[in-house]
Amino acid sequence: MTCFTHLTHLSRLTRLPALPRLPGPRLSSALLGATALELFVLTGRLIVYPFGLTPERGGTGPAGTGPAGTGPPAATDPPTTATTVTAALPATPAATPPVVLLHGFVDNRSAFVVLRRALTRHGRHLASLNYSPLTRDVRTAAELLGRHVEEICARTGHDRVDIVGHSLGGLIARYYVQRLGGDRRVRTLVTLGTPHGGTAVAPGAGVHPIVRQMRGGSSVIEELRGPAPGCRTRFVSFWSELDQVMVPVETACVDHPDLDAVNVRVTGIGHLALPVHPTVAAAVREALEAPEAGEDDATAAGATSVA
Repeated sequence: MTCFTHLTHLSRLTRLPALPRLPGPRLSSALLGATALELFVLTGRLIVYPFGLTPERGGTGPAGTGPAGTGPPAATDPPTTATTVTAALPATPAATPPVVLLHGFVDNRSAFVVLRRALTRHGRHLASLNYSPLTRDVRTAAELLGRHVEEICARTGHDRVDIVGHSLGGLIARYYVQRLGGDRRVRTLVTLGTPHGGTAVAPGAGVHPIVRQMRGGSSVIEELRGPAPGCRTRFVSFWSELDQVMVPVETACVDHPDLDAVNVRVTGIGHLALPVHPTVAAAVREALEAPEAGEDDATAAGATSVA
């Protein structure tokens, strides 16, 4: 089931009715600010991009940025501007699974510089997967992700992992969870600006097959609309009202009757800023730390249930 949440405090998750659309001039001002931030993020992304081209040689531990030579350098946080994330999720489980980071189209693991730092500071073991921009099919990439997850579980001794996917990365992860049995391995899947319902904006769709699969009505999108009874993975989907890549913006929400999903509304930033904005990173961390239903009372102490 799908719900919409509004973040007033990072310690409480509540459902609120959708906010009214902003008046024209104010929305234009917000869009202008978000566009400027997108350009800032794009510039930073180009700077750190080369550092993420090489595959990760082992996961990142809580003590630092990973084995020598594997982690990109620290980047300056983008300006926070007037950003509001409309969710909060509480309490940390005693033993947290590894987190797999999965980048978007024509990107690499360097996209998660800020998020990596936020998660490693709180003791999370991280692993990244670079899939080739020449990958032509979401299904193929999802199979690769499945093998990567199995390797991580074998290496760390954990039975399950969490996944954070940006844009196409979130779609690949969802296909793995929903269609390839990945729900037995994935505890929580967090998606950032992922076209769950297909987007009308898909630059290069006529050239690259995997981009066509992100469009509404594609075979992949239709497969994901199919039944998913008993899916054990919980979904947290971050969507922004100023995301110019997701058209309509609500396509970045998980809307499926069989899935346990929370859709988190973000205001003030666009598509590229979602994986690097500090406020979003903090909310993602809390989403990953939220206890699962059925965990013991000691683990879930202090948690606020979703109404």
